[in-house]
Amino acid sequence: MSDFQFLAKGIALAGCGIGAGAALIAGIGPGIGEGNAVAKALEAIGRQPECKSDVTSTMLLGCAIAETTGIYGFVTGLLLIFVAPGMFMNFLA
Repeated sequence: MSDFQFLAKGIALAGCGIGAGAALIAGIGPGIGEGNAVAKALEAIGRQPECKSDVTSTMLLGCAIAETTGIYGFVTGLLLIFVAPGMFMNFLA
C-alpha cells in the first residue's frame, strides 16, 4: 500500500468524521425551534384559554414537522459514521 493510499484513506475518514459532526449539530435547531413554539403556544393559551385545542393541535403539527429536520441530520450522521467509510475504503482499494 502506497503513501498516497494511506493519505487518501486518512482524508476520507477525516471527512466522514467532520461531516458526521456537522450533521449531528443539526439537532440543535429543531430543539430551539420547538422550545420557542411551545413557549408561544403557552402564551397564546394563557391569553385566550378558549382556543386551547386549536393552538395545541397546530403546535403539535409544527413540532412534528420541525423534528423531522433533526431526524434527517441524525440519520445523515449515522450514515457518515458507519456506511460511508466502508464505501470510501472499497473505492480507494
